[in-house]
Parts: sequence; structure tokens; C-alpha cells
Amino acid sequence: MNPDIRPYQPGDDLGAITDLIHRAYAVHLERGLRYWGTHQPASDTEKRLRAGVGLVMLWQGEYIGTITVRPPQPDSSVALYRDPAVYSLAQFCVAPRFKGQGLGRRLHDHAVEVACERGARTIALDTARPATALIRLYEAWGYAVVGECDWRPHTNYVSVLMARPIGPGAMR
Repeated sequence: MNPDIRPYQPGDDLGAITDLIHRAYAVHLERGLRYWGTHQPASDTEKRLRAGVGLVMLWQGEYIGTITVRPPQPDSSVALYRDPAVYSLAQFCVAPRFKGQGLGRRLHDHAVEVACERGARTIALDTARPATALIRLYEAWGYAVVGECDWRPHTNYVSVLMARPIGPGAMR
């Protein structure tokens, strides 16, 4: 399986992308974790895709994954995300029926390449502290927990911040 990964375009179907995100994040909602992706409106999907380089993964015309590569965010409440050398990942998901095929890793690695091309030295993300399976997955991909942040009341949990070096000479 070789899906297409490309930047979000204005003609993309925001309803379909939002539905993908809701379906992908539903497993977390079933566990009591209220990620923004479980209930965000299409207008927020677009806002988040445009907050950096929004990428979509398509297979036979169907949206099966998405991720956004955000540049440094000077106004962020999270110091790590303000760092000029740090790009971050957001709104990362793969459609449930396509999980377990390595597509998430492929989408992630593509996003890291985008960040490297733009001069990032570190890639960061955050996820719910109770989402231990996700934390273990990211650790297997070379991330380390470097702190915490709190997005409540938009979520119902405290998040862990995770980061890893990227670019020339970085371990992958």
C-alpha cells in the first residue's frame, strides 16, 4: 500500500477530514479522554491545518490520515513550542481501519522531513498523560518526555510534552 501524502489544499473536503479525525480519536473518548480531535468543528480542523504545514494522507481518494507540522509558536503558553528551533506536530491520526499497517509512522516521518527542510532541530508533540500506549509508541520513535502542559478546559487531562532531535546528525 502506497498512499499519497500531500499538503492540505483549499479544495480539500474539511467535513471528510474532520470526520476522519473524530473517528480516529474516538478510541480515546471511549477511554474517557476528551482530546480536542474528538469533537472539534470543521472550522477548527481548517484552522489547525493552516497553523503550519497541514498534511493529508489519501488512499484511492479517501482521506486516511492527517498531521500538521507547526513552526515555532512565539505566543504559545508552552515554552518548548516558543523555541525557534522547535517545530511541533498536531492533529495526527490515521483512520481506524488502516491502523497497524505502518501508515502512521510513514505520515509521521514525512512530517519530520518537512520540519527538517524548514530548519527545525527538534520535533515536539504533546499527548494525554493517561495515554500510555501512545507515549510508549512515541518513545519507540525516539521521543522523550520533557515536561507537561495543560489544555483544560479544552481537554480533560494534563498532557505530557515529548521531543526528539531531528536534522543532520540526529538519531532517528
